[in-house]
Amino acid sequence: MGMSLEQKQTVVSEVAAKLGSAQAVIVAEYRGLDVGRITDLRAKARNSGVYLRVLKNTLARRAVTGTPFEKLADQMVGPLMYGIAQDPVAGAKALSEFAKDNEKFVIKGGAMANSLMSAKDIKTLATMPSRDELLAKLLGTMQAPVAKFVRTLNEVPTGFVRVLAAVRDQKEKQAA
Repeated sequence: MGMSLEQKQTVVSEVAAKLGSAQAVIVAEYRGLDVGRITDLRAKARNSGVYLRVLKNTLARRAVTGTPFEKLADQMVGPLMYGIAQDPVAGAKALSEFAKDNEKFVIKGGAMANSLMSAKDIKTLATMPSRDELLAKLLGTMQAPVAKFVRTLNEVPTGFVRVLAAVRDQKEKQAA
């Protein structure tokens, strides 16, 4: 039994809302995957912050209409699964890793705001460091000079204490 008009409108509006805050959409063919593998994929995608959905292509085309992902409508052919990600690198990594282990899961392409991506582009995107990794590297780079400065400032009183200890030890030897 098919979906009613109200159900279809609800699905389209839900997906359109997700697309409104998304940075990337990844399209993959899932033909031949069993339910267990798709369940694993959904769990991995959820952990990576990826909204994963299987939709009829006509509903997906309606959902992308008027969004920055409108150019993706031409790639919507066949049984497809849509991964909608706020972090493009995390989404690409999650789906690419799953595709490595499952040859029946084929990434067909995707889109970032106003630009289409091929399957090769998605694999390249998956090799990039994630936003969290980049922020950690930036923080480490910014913290290094400050830490070195603090160590340098700490050496002045430490050196003074060493000199006092050496003078004390020398006076104790002379007194003995």
